[in-house]
Amino acid sequence: MGPKKSAYTVPKLKDFSTNSLVRAFLEAKLASNEEFMNANSESDWKAFRDRWMARKNGLLTQINDLWLKSAPKESKREVGQQVNELKQFIEQEMSKARDFVAGGAMQLAVAFEHFDITLPGIRRPLGAQHPIIKTMNEIVGVFRNLGYSVEEGPEIETDYYNFEALNFPPNHPARDTQDTLFIANQETKPQRERLLLRTHTSPVQIRSMEKMKPPLRVVCPGKVHRNDAPDATHSPIFHQVEGLAVDANITFCDLKGTLDHAMKALFGSSVKTRFYPSFFPFTEPSADVQISCIFCGGKGYRDGGPCRNCKASGWIELLGCGMVDPNVYGFVDYDPKKLSGFAFGMGVERIAILKYGVDDIQLFFHGDVRFLEQFA
Repeated sequence: MGPKKSAYTVPKLKDFSTNSLVRAFLEAKLASNEEFMNANSESDWKAFRDRWMARKNGLLTQINDLWLKSAPKESKREVGQQVNELKQFIEQEMSKARDFVAGGAMQLAVAFEHFDITLPGIRRPLGAQHPIIKTMNEIVGVFRNLGYSVEEGPEIETDYYNFEALNFPPNHPARDTQDTLFIANQETKPQRERLLLRTHTSPVQIRSMEKMKPPLRVVCPGKVHRNDAPDATHSPIFHQVEGLAVDANITFCDLKGTLDHAMKALFGSSVKTRFYPSFFPFTEPSADVQISCIFCGGKGYRDGGPCRNCKASGWIELLGCGMVDPNVYGFVDYDPKKLSGFAFGMGVERIAILKYGVDDIQLFFHGDVRFLEQFA
């Protein structure tokens, strides 16, 4: 195809002053240099040579005819010097292009001669899922298999979705800045419109009920924020997976059966679950769920002494749950006389710590490759 040609054509000169000549020959040099830079093969080099050096219609011949022969007598000497200088410049460019093409072909031949096609290819190492993401996906997968869909929502929420629609009273302690991280300069807004970093993924349950009619079965994974000082068991940023099921005639037995199946899917079929009373503003009745200790088998002791993981009780507290409070249905236009449902929520880091035997939650957030590569 030859080198990419510039749009340069030899113009006729009407002004033969020194400035005009310098400008004209400079434009010719720039045009030849541009074509030289595009000469990457033998055919490109020949096309470059023929375009500029051909005796009958080469650009140098045209410059000689249009500029030197038509120059007035007093300018011929200066024009002749410029033509000779341009010719030497182009010859140097041609020599460089020829050497480059020849050297490139030789290097290419050497490369092919020493390339062993029987060697295995070079693969870029692939990354691995972070243990938190891996655990979250595993939890979500358990509920997907039970027919739940996945819903997500914004991390910056309003007070309405994070508290009010979830039946939190106006004076609830969780609204205090000691627990919740509020966005700055929200004091002038009505309380329900103030922005904050969500403290749980429960607002996604409200948003899901607003846009979907029952029967409803969703899990809501995501990142949440609380004003906690970081230590071995607490972090201001962590992850949750919450679930919601709403339909006619859903009972607490359905909740127990669902979570018992989920815990067995995550920790093994020998794991037992137990429920004991608790309190959450958005569920009534509410319960905390414990599983039999996966380290001591629920015995309370191991290796000749008390089990540290369950504090010798044989049980590990894992998540909270309950039947959806009828007051919550009033915010989403559901009929509490016809519908019932349950909700649950679990911390992903808590489950990852148990599954992988990690003793400090902060290790998940430090980004230390020596720690993370154990999960690859």
